[in-house]
Amino acid sequence: MIQGTGSDVGKSLIVAGLCRVLAARGLRVLPFKPQNMSNNAAVTAGGGEIGRAQALQARACGVVPTVDMNPVLLKPESDVRVQVVVRGTVLCPADATPYQELKRGLMNVVLESFERLAAEADVVLVEGAGSPAEVNLRDDDIANMGFAEAADVPVVLVGDIDRGGVIAAFVGTWELLSPDERARVRGTIVNKFRGDVRLFDGGRRIIATRTGWADCGVVPYFPELRALPSEDAVDLRSERKPGAAIRIVVPAFPRIANFDDLDPLNAEPDVEVSMIEPGRALPGDADLVILPGTKATIADLRFLRATGWDVDLQAHLRRGGHVVGVCGGYQMLGRVIEDADGIEGPPDRVEGLGLLDVETRIGRAKVLTPVRGVEVSSGKAVLGYEMHLGETHGPDRARPWLRLEGGAEGATSRDGRVRGSYVHGLFAADEFRHAFLAGIRHRATSGLSYEVVVDGVLDAWAAHLEAHLDVDRLLTFAT
Repeated sequence: MIQGTGSDVGKSLIVAGLCRVLAARGLRVLPFKPQNMSNNAAVTAGGGEIGRAQALQARACGVVPTVDMNPVLLKPESDVRVQVVVRGTVLCPADATPYQELKRGLMNVVLESFERLAAEADVVLVEGAGSPAEVNLRDDDIANMGFAEAADVPVVLVGDIDRGGVIAAFVGTWELLSPDERARVRGTIVNKFRGDVRLFDGGRRIIATRTGWADCGVVPYFPELRALPSEDAVDLRSERKPGAAIRIVVPAFPRIANFDDLDPLNAEPDVEVSMIEPGRALPGDADLVILPGTKATIADLRFLRATGWDVDLQAHLRRGGHVVGVCGGYQMLGRVIEDADGIEGPPDRVEGLGLLDVETRIGRAKVLTPVRGVEVSSGKAVLGYEMHLGETHGPDRARPWLRLEGGAEGATSRDGRVRGSYVHGLFAADEFRHAFLAGIRHRATSGLSYEVVVDGVLDAWAAHLEAHLDVDRLLTFAT
């Protein structure tokens, strides 16, 4: 089990890289995360949802993702409320305090999923959540040491030196763990080191001496990882590309979801994707504005208006720009959003942005399904998944953006410059992406194959870990 000294220390990608390393050695490897908190989710072939990180880890293993790989997924709807997803299906919404009571009954669910995976694999690589040093959450824990003890798995602890204080993070974690938990931790990995690794030799000795844990290596910073899907919105970064042919801007909603939709666009060498933080206007030189998915459509629509982005969108369209809405962003583009049953919060009915002549009614049934089809205008193939609550109807649906195997999908404005769809993952389809971008602004097609890029980065990351970690020692911990 890979645990961390804190959130965002690189656990997810360390697990993904080790999955690829061990699979390349001929082992049957499967990923597992007992409890995840993320609005960046993936749909499994069976129509369930799991954390996006576990889907990437499954890809690194060369296997199809299943709901057992992430049996408990928490999707934040507000600062105090989450949607609880168990084995791929929504169980209920829960406030923070009631969830602490609810999770007492989830350990058996988590262990059953883990045991099913363990029966199929030579190695199961388990990812923790947050940090075991959060001892205030230790009672009924299913994410870190609570799970590790219940499943009797060894632990390796990862720390992020790039944020500073990594020695204190390791030693402080040791101080807060119980004697049994300290013994369960077998080794440490220092992640995201910049510069000459030898400069940290003294730090490695201090950590090993103070904790007694084995030093499993220092991983130098690997910038190419930005091409891989991120699990947390905190990982979103804007990369300036001087001379880019197309500039795309994305308002950063508080409850942004499934933001890996943007990754294939950002991978294009001549496309600049900028996340716009609250307090900043949407830039006037943008070619395209994308309203991304969100876990709380009405709340984030209100946030958009309070920030003044609705005014910026109108100015953008007057300048001849284009707008795309994906899932929750698509719902915002319509005339009305109605949540009569209070699915996302108190019952409400609000005016949308009015850029598409459609209306949305949010319902209890959640659509979770892989889809395939073509874009209507170009005929190019698309592939993705739907993950949403609600149905959208109206005149602009007569001009669908996509035609899927199950029928027409999405909507287009009369002038063709505003489009919306429920389908996530559209831009990973290379021919569609190239045709779509050419419709925004004339450009020479890059020829980039996004899936090849992702697999190439996974291979390079695995080689990087092989070079800098003691993988043989890590394997001995599991025997």
